[in-house]
Amino acid sequence: MSLLPLAAVARSAPHNPLRLLARSLAVMAEPLKSVDYEVFGTVQGVCFRMYTEGEAKKRGLVGWVKNTKKGTVTGQVQGPEEKVNSMKSWLSKVGSPSSRIDRADFSNEKTISKLEYSDFSIRY
Repeated sequence: MSLLPLAAVARSAPHNPLRLLARSLAVMAEPLKSVDYEVFGTVQGVCFRMYTEGEAKKRGLVGWVKNTKKGTVTGQVQGPEEKVNSMKSWLSKVGSPSSRIDRADFSNEKTISKLEYSDFSIRY
C-alpha cells in the first residue's frame, strides 16, 4: 500500500479516520533513537528530575531520570529521532528554572527498532 494516495485522502478530510492512520504511519516510519545522558552543574535540589520528566512526557518520549551520588543527574531517553534531539537540547541548555547546567554528556546513542519503556519515570 502506497502512503502517497493515503496521505492525499487524509489531507482532504480533516476528521477522516484515514487521516489519523496516515499520521500514525508517518510517526511509525520515523527512526527511533535511544540515548543515555548525564547532566552536570547545579542539578540536584532544584526539581531537575521533575522538570525532565515533564518535558519528556510533553514530547512523547519514554525513559527515566535519577540523581547520582556524585551530584549529577543521569538517565535515558527514547523516541522519535527529532524529539530525542529536542530533548538533548533541553537537557544541555534549559533544565529546571533554578538549575545551572555546566554540561551534558550523551552516550550510547543508537537507532532502536522498538521502545524499551512504556513511560518516562523518575528513579530513586
